[in-house]
Amino acid sequence: MLQQIFFAIIVILSVVWATRQFMRVRRNILLGKDEDLSGNEGERLKNVVLIALGQKKMFKRWIPAVLHLFIYVAFLMTQVELIEIFIDGFFGTHRFFLDYIGVLYPIIISFIEILSVGAFIATIIFLARRNLLKIPRFHKPEMTLWPKLDGNLILLGELALLVGIFSMNGADVVLQQLNPAKYHDTGTFAISSFVGPLIFGSFNEGILMLVERFGWWLHIITVLLFLNYLPKSKHLHIFLAFPNTYFSRLEPKGEMSNMPAIMDEVKSMMGLTPESDAPMDEELPEFGANDVSSLSWKNIMEAYTCTECGRCTDVCPANITGKKLSPRKVMMDIRDRAEEVGEKLDSGHFKYIKEDERNSAKALTEANFDDGKTLFDYISKEEIHACTTCNACVEACPVLINPLDAILKLRRYEILTESAGPSDWLPMFNAIENSGAVWQLPDDRDKWALDAMAEDK
Repeated sequence: MLQQIFFAIIVILSVVWATRQFMRVRRNILLGKDEDLSGNEGERLKNVVLIALGQKKMFKRWIPAVLHLFIYVAFLMTQVELIEIFIDGFFGTHRFFLDYIGVLYPIIISFIEILSVGAFIATIIFLARRNLLKIPRFHKPEMTLWPKLDGNLILLGELALLVGIFSMNGADVVLQQLNPAKYHDTGTFAISSFVGPLIFGSFNEGILMLVERFGWWLHIITVLLFLNYLPKSKHLHIFLAFPNTYFSRLEPKGEMSNMPAIMDEVKSMMGLTPESDAPMDEELPEFGANDVSSLSWKNIMEAYTCTECGRCTDVCPANITGKKLSPRKVMMDIRDRAEEVGEKLDSGHFKYIKEDERNSAKALTEANFDDGKTLFDYISKEEIHACTTCNACVEACPVLINPLDAILKLRRYEILTESAGPSDWLPMFNAIENSGAVWQLPDDRDKWALDAMAEDK
């Protein structure tokens, strides 16, 4: 009974604390502007099944894809054993499912163990790839300190889970052989029935019970730690990959979103009817984005979904040619800025209220927040200028993240709202404004057509 009470306290506290952290992540995502991504549910569900669940895009690089598949499927299948551990922990039972599924029980556990061996091998290889082989995309300038440690911690956690599973099952098998009358036979397990006696065969009953309980507790504690670690880790993609792929944009990848205010202005200049009913002399809104509050919620969710795998940066032509741009870093910076804003909002300090509202504001809110910083304090203009809008990063992402959309919004803010930009681009802007072409022409772009019409008359 004491173990059940202790187990219940740990689980409840862990779930409560994890829920609070996940709710903070949700709040941070909703710092962004509304964006309607509804409709075409069939295509969206297809994306979830093929991309998030089936990991279709991972297999463009089949070696890491197969290794990742072992870990992924093992993770899914071990939830069966995890559910049983929770039931046993709360009700004081042992191998709860055994009496209900009978001969299927050792088959299921054996399948989990085989997958776990594959996951163990994959985990060792991934650790070697990150730390010994030094795969270039894992050692870019942004992959230092926490990002580097984060990738290793989750792999070490995976090893702890596997040690827990095989310690629990292996010791249990030996206990059944040692005292069949006391320990109910669970059948033959594919790995533990052979490895268990080999490692634990010389232990007495007391030590075996300690090893079995050690494995049981190691597994559940690692899971609870992992649950609370996820909101601070790139491995949040385990959950967010599903909504992110569902709400991914279904337009062709090369199609860029238009800005209604700009479209109405252009149509008015061309004598066409604007789509909006707003008067043209009304003050135009800010264009693009300079902070998380002016990005959309989807942009921020993509930042939290980022796996930091670096496939986007690995194929980015700007990065390959030595320029500063790294699409992965852009997404990491958006997530870090969202975290920073969220923490400051939680602090409630009046120093983060807009200066002109401090005397009248009763509390710090998202609407009156201003800490004097923007995304441009994280992402340099040199980075966004280097983007060629080729969509290589969009195509490469295994969970349908679109770094280009955020880059374009930052670039649009700089050019359209700040009326700034690289000096090399200014002649092009002036030429478009004056002659309707990107080249500096002595005459208007349509002069040849007007001359031809005049000659016909």
